[in-house]
Amino acid sequence: MNVTRRSFILLASAMGLVADLPGTHAWAASKVRIGVLKFGTVSWELDTLKHHGFDMASGTELDIAYFAGEDATNVALQAGEIDVIVSDWLWVSRLRSEGEDLTLSPYSTAVGAIMVRQDSPILTIADLKGRKIGVAGGPLDKSWLLIQALARRDHGVDLATINDIVFGAPPLLQEKALQGELDAVLNFWHFCARLEANGFRRLVGAEDAAMRLGASGPVSALGYVFRDRWADRNPAAAKGLVKASAQAKDLLASSDEEWLRLAPLIRAEGKELETLRDRYREGIPRRPVAEEEADAARLYRVLAEIGGERLVGSAPEMAPGTFWRGLANDG
Repeated sequence: MNVTRRSFILLASAMGLVADLPGTHAWAASKVRIGVLKFGTVSWELDTLKHHGFDMASGTELDIAYFAGEDATNVALQAGEIDVIVSDWLWVSRLRSEGEDLTLSPYSTAVGAIMVRQDSPILTIADLKGRKIGVAGGPLDKSWLLIQALARRDHGVDLATINDIVFGAPPLLQEKALQGELDAVLNFWHFCARLEANGFRRLVGAEDAAMRLGASGPVSALGYVFRDRWADRNPAAAKGLVKASAQAKDLLASSDEEWLRLAPLIRAEGKELETLRDRYREGIPRRPVAEEEADAARLYRVLAEIGGERLVGSAPEMAPGTFWRGLANDG
């Protein structure tokens, strides 16, 4: 079929796919510079998003920069080298209370859990007394603090003082758990999923602790973080990113074939891939942002009490505006 240049441009414009063509005034996507960890789980969603063109269809073009560590992404965002990163609401609130204009759009409610072997005699939090526990994320990790708070309230147990706590990088702790060097391990959600597929069970998850400590539903542990002023100046880019993310999540929630396509990136297959898929799906945010924000504010008070100034600084409450409401009026 012979398609003229004009017909092509009109057709592409109608489909929302056209980019800059020489000699035209075609619609151009809003570029979003996003920084993520090179081997992080966010790359699964972004790969899906880019592969299917959800960013362009939503009026954005993602420019992805990969970093070796979380601190590097934080610095790059604060320096203005990138527009968006993925981080947690506690960090956003702390900087916001110190005068920064960071805000967060929910990305995932998936959180870590304390994992033990299937045949372990440890059946409750109280059974952790005197055990050797590996903890990823450090002593101020939110999941660790929430589980400590639950243990104190319901069992009168101070896990941090009566146990041998081993802090370490997630891959190292996973290996030590598999080798039997730990009685239990609290790791990030995807490491927990891999352990679950290899003979471990969940003793208690951070989400369980959060619900029992006052949350009315799942709260996103992580979100897309950007500045208010960037979103104000680039509303199409900010909203396009959030909408494209939702489209990618919908596909990952419904298509097992998409997970098979991602398998080389995820570096998993068989039962391990299926467990990662199922746990990822459980972590897709489904609640209104206002509800998540209200629950995060409740959890903030619990975390502030146990983590103190080292965790939250001098702010007794979660900073207003921590959760972005930019899509509130978009239907």
